[in-house]
Amino acid sequence: MIEIAFTLNDSPCTVSAPPFAPLSDTLRERLGLTGTKEGCNAGDCGACTVLVDGAQACACLIPSAQAEGARVETVEAVHGELGAVLARLRAAFLAHGAAQCGICSPGMLMAAADLLLRDAAPDRAAVRDALGGVLCRCTGYAKILDAVLDAAPRAVASPPAGEAVGAGIARLDGVAKLDGTDRFGADEAPADALWLRVVRSPHASARFSLGDLEAARRELGLEAILTAADVPGVNGFGIMPNLKDQPVLADGLVRFRGEAVLGLVGSREAVMAVRDAALPLTWHPLPALHGAAAASAVDAPQLHAHAPGNLLIEGKLNRGTPLRDVAYSEGRFTTGFVEHAYIEPEAGYAQPAPDGIGMEVFACTQAPYMDREETARVLGVAEEAVRIRPSACGGGFGGKLDVSVQPLLAVAARKLGRPVRIVYSRAESMASTTKRHPASITARMSADAEGRFTSYEFDADFNTGAYASWGATVANRVPVHAGGPYRIPNLRNRARAIYTNDTPAGAFRGFGVPQAAIATESLVDDLAEQLGLDRWEIRRRNAIGRGDTTHSGQVLHASAGLPECLDALKPEWDAMLAQVAAHNATAPRVKLGAGIACMWYGCGNTSMSNPSRMKLTLARDGTLTLFNGAVDIGQGSTTVMAQICADALGLPLENFRFVLGDTARTYDAGKTSASRQTFVSGRAAMETGLALRRRILALANAGEDAALALEGTQLRVGSARVIDLATLDADLEAEGRYDPPTTALDENGQGTPYATYGFAAQIALVAVDTALGTVKVRRIVAAQDVGRAVNPTLVLGQIHGGIAQGLGLALMEEFLPGRTENLHDYLIPTVGDVPEIEVHLIEDPEPEGPYGAKGVGEPALVPTAPAILSAIRHATGITMRQVPVLPHRLWEQMR
Repeated sequence: MIEIAFTLNDSPCTVSAPPFAPLSDTLRERLGLTGTKEGCNAGDCGACTVLVDGAQACACLIPSAQAEGARVETVEAVHGELGAVLARLRAAFLAHGAAQCGICSPGMLMAAADLLLRDAAPDRAAVRDALGGVLCRCTGYAKILDAVLDAAPRAVASPPAGEAVGAGIARLDGVAKLDGTDRFGADEAPADALWLRVVRSPHASARFSLGDLEAARRELGLEAILTAADVPGVNGFGIMPNLKDQPVLADGLVRFRGEAVLGLVGSREAVMAVRDAALPLTWHPLPALHGAAAASAVDAPQLHAHAPGNLLIEGKLNRGTPLRDVAYSEGRFTTGFVEHAYIEPEAGYAQPAPDGIGMEVFACTQAPYMDREETARVLGVAEEAVRIRPSACGGGFGGKLDVSVQPLLAVAARKLGRPVRIVYSRAESMASTTKRHPASITARMSADAEGRFTSYEFDADFNTGAYASWGATVANRVPVHAGGPYRIPNLRNRARAIYTNDTPAGAFRGFGVPQAAIATESLVDDLAEQLGLDRWEIRRRNAIGRGDTTHSGQVLHASAGLPECLDALKPEWDAMLAQVAAHNATAPRVKLGAGIACMWYGCGNTSMSNPSRMKLTLARDGTLTLFNGAVDIGQGSTTVMAQICADALGLPLENFRFVLGDTARTYDAGKTSASRQTFVSGRAAMETGLALRRRILALANAGEDAALALEGTQLRVGSARVIDLATLDADLEAEGRYDPPTTALDENGQGTPYATYGFAAQIALVAVDTALGTVKVRRIVAAQDVGRAVNPTLVLGQIHGGIAQGLGLALMEEFLPGRTENLHDYLIPTVGDVPEIEVHLIEDPEPEGPYGAKGVGEPALVPTAPAILSAIRHATGITMRQVPVLPHRLWEQMR
C-alpha cells in the first residue's frame, strides 16, 4: 500500500491503495465513486472511462500509482467546465432516451464530454470516433449520437393527467443512470462483507477428488473453502419446475468448462491471491460431447439419468399434410453460441438475517421471485425467509434469468454467518453463464404457381449445453413460430433440445425464434427467385393478418399488423432496389445488396399461466406509491408501468413514487422476459390504477368521469368534493392482476399459445467487398407493429438495440469456449458498426393489452439477421446458411 495524492474532480485527494491496483478499483472501492463502472478490466468496454489530465482514458488500465500528481475527473464531477458539459449531456441523454440499462452511460458521458471540451460543435463522424472506445449493448448507439450532437440545457415536461400513455417522456429512473448514483450489483455491499471467489472447472467433462481442504484453508488464510457438502438444502437449480439439474457446486463430476467446483471465502486480498494449482483438487478428465450431433450419436454417453439419448425435450407442431408444389426449396442452416455480452458482469451480496434462517440477496437479476424460489430451495428454508432485492441491472437480454451468484452467495453467507459479496470477472461471466442456443436446422418450403405458400417442414436440434436452463422453452416456442408470419396450410415442425458438454444455453432475446427465422426467410427468398417474384411481393401476398388462422389453429381477431408493416416499407424497398442496381452497374468490387425479412413473436410464456400482480397505495400523508415487482433491465418498464397506471388512476406522473422489484415489498410481476412486461404487467398496472380510482370515486360518491387532483393530503374529486386523506382511518389501497388467456397445446401443437403477437418487417442495405469478403450494413428500415406505443422514445430505443444485436448475430458474434471469453476476442457491434436506422411504428391496438400495447423487446431483433443475409445474397448471389457471416466464410463461398 502506498499514499497517492492527486486532484479528483477539482479537489485535492490522498488515498492509500496498492500501487498496481487499477485506478478504477481505487476510485470505486477506496473512494466510493462507483459512478465509474467496471465491465471488463481490460480496456475493451470503456465503461470505466474517466478524464486524466484532460483526456479520456480507461481507468481499469491505469495503475493507481500513476495517478500521483494527476488531475482525475469522473462522472461525479459537478463543478467547472466539465460539470457544465456533463449537465448538458445528461439533459440531452434523458430527452433522447440515450440511456437504457445505464451501465455504459457514465463511460459514454465522459467520452462525449472529452470531445465537447475540445470541439463545441462536432459533426456526427467526430462523435462516432470519440465514442468508439465505449461499448453499449442496449441502445444501438443512434440515440447516444443524437444526444451528444444535441447536448443543450432543456426541461422535459411531464404530461398532464390522463395523457401519459403515448407521450415520449424521459425515463423516470434516468437521472440516477446518468449521474453515477444508480446502484448495480458491484456498487453496494456491507462494509464488513467477506469476498467470495469461485473455482471453476478447466475441463468440459471430468471427475475430481478433493484433498485436505481444512489444511489448505489455514495455509491460504481463508475463512472457508466451500464444497457441495456445504449446501444446506438441495444442491441444484434450474428453470423447469421438476428438474433442478445444475448443481450450485459440483459434487465430484463436472459437465462443462467453467462449472463451479469450490467457493473461496475470505478477505478480498486472500481469495484473489489463491492460485487454483495451490488447492488440493485433482482432476480426472473424461471424453466430452461437443455439439448436438455428437451427443445424439447412438453410442454417445448419457450425461443425465433423466435424458436417454441426451434428449431433454422435443417440441412439435403438425397441421395438414406437407407436399412438394410448383416451387420447392430445402436447406440446412447452422448457428453457433452467442454471448449476451451485457456490460455488467454478475455481482451482488448476501446478508443473513439475525434469526439465523432468513437471507437477503442483493444482485442483478431479471426474475426476483424465481431467484427467491431457487435460493430458498438451496438453503432448505421457506421462500418467505428469503428476500431478493434487485440491484440495477446492467443489461440482461435473458442471460440474467437463470440464477448465477444468488445461491452461491446465500450458501457462503449461511456458512459464515456474515455478509458475503462477489463480482464476476468478465472471463468468468462469459465462461459460466448461459448463451443463445446453437441450432442445426433442416427446413423445406413450397409454394404454388401464384406464389402462395403451401407447405413448410422444419427439423432442428438445439444444443442446450450441460444443463437444461431454458432449453424446454426454446423447444416448445420454436415449432409455433418456425413457419414465419405467413399463411401456410401444411406444416411439420419439430425442435429438440439436446444435452452436451458445452456451456449451458438459455434465454437470449427470442428463445430460438431468431435462429428459426434465418432458415425460413432464406427459403422464402428461394421461392421468390424460382417464381420470378419480388421478395417484398411474395411476403406481402402471404403475410398473416387480422382474421387469419395461425399454424397452431389460433384465429387472430385483432392486432396483426404485418401487412401494414410491409406496406410502410414498400416505397423505401423500391428506392433501395433502384439504388443497388445503379451502383452495381459500375462497381466491379464493392457490391450493394438489398434484403428483406419478416417476423412474428408471441408475447409471454408459451401456453402457460403468466400472471402479474401489482399494488397501489394512497397514504394518509398524501404519498402515492406503486409497488411494482417488474424488473427494469433497461427496456423502460418502470416508466411504462407508471404511465399506464397514472392514466388509469387519473393523476399525473409527478404524484407517483415507486417500490421496485423487492420481494419483501412487492408482488410477483413475473419475469422480465418473453416481451411480456409491457403487455402483461402493463395490464396489471392498468387494472391496479383503475381499482384505486373506483375506490376513490366510491368514497366520494362521484361519477366515473370525475377528475382527480392531489395536493398534499387534499384529494379533489370532481369539481366539488375534497377528501382530506389525513382524516381517513386507513390508507387507500388497491391491487390489480392480469394473466393472459392462453390454452395448452395438444400433441400436434394446436391451441392458443399466446394472447397476442408482435409483428415486424425490416429491409437492409449492405455493401460487400467481394475481394475481402467483408460486409458493411449501411442502412436498415424497420416497420414494427407495437399495438400502441406507450412511450415512443423508449420503443424506438428497444428497436434500435434489437437491430444492433441482430447485426451482431448475422456478422460477427461467435462464442467459442476457452477462446472468446472476453470483449476483445468476442466482438459485439460498436458505434462504428451500427448503420443508419429508420423506424416506422405501426399501431394496431391489442384489445388485451393496456391501452392497446404489446411487447417489442424481442421482436425488434428477429428479422435483422435474415434481412442482412438476404441483402448479402442480393449483392453476391451467395446464399449463406451459417452465421455469423465472417469474412473468411463469405470469401470461401464466393470462390
